[in-house]
Amino acid sequence: MNRETKIISSENVIDAANSIKCGGLVVFPTETVYGLGADALNPKACMDIFKAKGRPADNPLIVHIADVGSLKDLAKEIPDEAKVLMDRFWPGPLTMIFKKKDSVCDTVTAGLKTVAVRFPSNETAIELIKNSTGFIAAPSANLSGSPSPTSIVHVTDDMMGRVDYIIDDEGCEIGIESTVLDVSGDVFKILRPGAVTFDDIHNVIGDKIEDIPVAKNVSVPQCPGMKYTHYSPKADVTVVCGSNEATSEYILNILRSNNNEKIGILSYGSDLFDDAYCVIDAGCDMREYAKGLYYNLREFDRLGVDKIYAQFCLEEGIGIAVKNRLFKSAGNDIIYV
Repeated sequence: MNRETKIISSENVIDAANSIKCGGLVVFPTETVYGLGADALNPKACMDIFKAKGRPADNPLIVHIADVGSLKDLAKEIPDEAKVLMDRFWPGPLTMIFKKKDSVCDTVTAGLKTVAVRFPSNETAIELIKNSTGFIAAPSANLSGSPSPTSIVHVTDDMMGRVDYIIDDEGCEIGIESTVLDVSGDVFKILRPGAVTFDDIHNVIGDKIEDIPVAKNVSVPQCPGMKYTHYSPKADVTVVCGSNEATSEYILNILRSNNNEKIGILSYGSDLFDDAYCVIDAGCDMREYAKGLYYNLREFDRLGVDKIYAQFCLEEGIGIAVKNRLFKSAGNDIIYV
C-alpha cells in the first residue's frame, strides 16, 4: 500500500465522506474501537480494506449504517425480536447478522448468505456514514492479528500510508469490539461477546437467545474474530486466572526466578510487582479492563517487554468479552491458579 494519508479532525468529516464515495479508505472513531471503512457497495474498495489490513479474504466485514430504515436494503428478513433489539441497543455496540439480500456483494460477506450490520453511536461515525453512501464496511483499523486501536497514536502506527484519511477524534469509550449476535436462525446466538451482554439481550427477548458458549474451532467465520489469531501484541502473553491472592503469588514466583527477561505485568487489583520490568494497571473493574485492554497491550510493545503476564479473574457481564479478547491475545496460553 502506498497512499498519501491525511489526518483530519471531525470538523472535516465531509472530506473523508467524499473519499468514501470515490472508493477511498477512511479510518474513523466509533464507541468501540477505530474502524477502517470503505463504501460497502463498492467491491473493489472493500477488497482494498483486506489489502490495507493484511486480512484474510474469508473473514467477513461489518456494514455500518446510520439509519435503521436502510437495513431493508441489506437484510432479506428482519425478525420481530431483532426489531425490538434495535429499539433497545441501536445506535450502539451491537452487530446483528441477517440473511442478506443478493445486492450485498460477496466481498463484504466473504461469500456467505448472511450480512453483519451495526449502527454505531459515535457522532463522527454517524456523520461519516450519512454523508458518504450510507453503507460503510469496516473492520477494526489495525494490521491483521494485532490489538485493535483505541487511540490515534495506534491508528497511525498501523495505517499511515495505507489509507486516504484518518479522522482524529475522541471516542472508543468501550474499548473492545461490538457484540455480534446471529439473528438469521430460529434461535439467536452470540458469536462474539461485547459490551451488550447475554443478560442484556435475554432481558429484552427472553429465550429467543440461546445460552451457549462462543463458537470455537471455526472453519468458516460468520463474523470477525471467530477464526484467526487476534488482538496479539508482539510480546508473548500468558493469562493467569484466579483470585487476586493466588494470581499475585504465582506471578511473584515468576518474577523471583526471572533470568533477566523483561517481564511486563497487566495488574488487576494488585500492587505487589515491584520487581517487574514494568507494570500497567488494568483498572478496578471489568469495564475499565475492557476500555484499556488494547491500549495497554500496545503499550507493552512500546516499552519493549519480552513477556506479558496478565492477571484475570473470571467475571460475568462484559468480563466475558474481556476474557474472549485476552485469551485470544495469549493464544490460549492460560494458567489457572
